[in-house]
Amino acid sequence: MTDMSNNSAATALPFDLVVFDLDGTLVDTGPDLTASLNHALGRLGRQTVTEAAVRDMVGLGAAKLLERGLDATGGGTPELVAEGLDSFLSYYAANICVHSRPFAGVEAAMDRLADMGVRLAICTNKPEALSRALVDALGWTGRFAANIGGDTLAVRKPDPAHVHEAVQRGGGGRAAFVGDSIVDVTAARAAGVPVVTVGFGFADRPADQLGGDVLIHHYDELLPALASLVRRGSDRQ
Repeated sequence: MTDMSNNSAATALPFDLVVFDLDGTLVDTGPDLTASLNHALGRLGRQTVTEAAVRDMVGLGAAKLLERGLDATGGGTPELVAEGLDSFLSYYAANICVHSRPFAGVEAAMDRLADMGVRLAICTNKPEALSRALVDALGWTGRFAANIGGDTLAVRKPDPAHVHEAVQRGGGGRAAFVGDSIVDVTAARAAGVPVVTVGFGFADRPADQLGGDVLIHHYDELLPALASLVRRGSDRQ
């Protein structure tokens, strides 16, 4: 894995599409996810959890987040998850972008990719309707050629079919993936797609242990990172 923190030069990119994870990759949704989880936990008679704890729980969808929240506050059952899920989802839908903000440099990086003719797509385990609602709330409507959520298919990340679907619906061609978790890396690897990891997301382990091809610490480093993926591919041929 290469760390791009000291590299600022980018070259032309022969990628047709860049696929992004959403939570922890494009957007810091930690505060709103925490508020929603704590709302659901409170309705179930549980104590609240910290935002720092929630950042380690995100990545496998709403039900898994609630399950982990229950586990952290005394233990849970499938029945408790089912009981609290509607409360979580309805609260989150109503408060989806109260404190959520794009990570620094995201919009400029997406603009540069679009200017280069590179299409963008989202592949997230967040329910598709909520993913689209967050994108709209951020003023990003129309930026993405595809937005594939955790309930779009019968499978989700880390299943590679989730990534393949994002690539296909995003217009196909040569793709790269950008994510923040082992779920993202596993899915991208299985799909045969090179992966850039970010060092500021919702990882359950240190970012340099995620196993991505390149690690970035700011979106100013994204284009150089993608260029390095191209050079790596050429070196292997």
